[in-house]
Amino acid sequence: MARLHLFDLDGTLLRGTSAPVEISRQLGLELETVALDREVSAGLIGPPEYARRVHALWADLTEVHVAAAFEGAPWMTRIREVWAEIRGQGDYCAVISLSPSFFVERLTGWGAHAAYGSRFPAVPFTEPVDPAGVLSAEAKVRIADLLCAEFGVTRAECVAYGDSGSDKALFGAVPVSVAVNADHHLAGLATHTYMGMDLWEAYELVRSGR
Repeated sequence: MARLHLFDLDGTLLRGTSAPVEISRQLGLELETVALDREVSAGLIGPPEYARRVHALWADLTEVHVAAAFEGAPWMTRIREVWAEIRGQGDYCAVISLSPSFFVERLTGWGAHAAYGSRFPAVPFTEPVDPAGVLSAEAKVRIADLLCAEFGVTRAECVAYGDSGSDKALFGAVPVSVAVNADHHLAGLATHTYMGMDLWEAYELVRSGR
């Protein structure tokens, strides 16, 4: 039976940062977005309010900024090698993130079968962000179920990789999970724990568990 590997983005594939912070860095607005990340992590604001506020910060955002943020971000090493191995095994890999879809979807170019993020309007923005398209922790489970149906697997064949509170619901829904450089929100929830910079090493914790 094939397996479906589900990867978080912020703090998991990206080391110690988030896609919005890396995007904002290109506009000189890094500190403002770090503050927003802290607010949402602490539960002071929800994902829709977070999306509305970063959308407002990014009034001058262009595709050039987005591309520079993606290329310059501090990625875990060997992401593409892990996904190539997963594909070679006949398994599937996908990214599910609360970050903007226009950033997350670029990871299909690295080998992900699918990449889901919160729906933002096209860059440069000419319309507001629709709160209905902003993902939540619970939405990750819903999307995982859709991907299971698409790839012909069940939750029992899923492996989740994450680092924070936005991954709690998914970790509770699948049998195997890897906490990657995780914070206290995932304490005691993951079946495996990894601290480091190399995604291959995290993947090796579950690689033979077919």
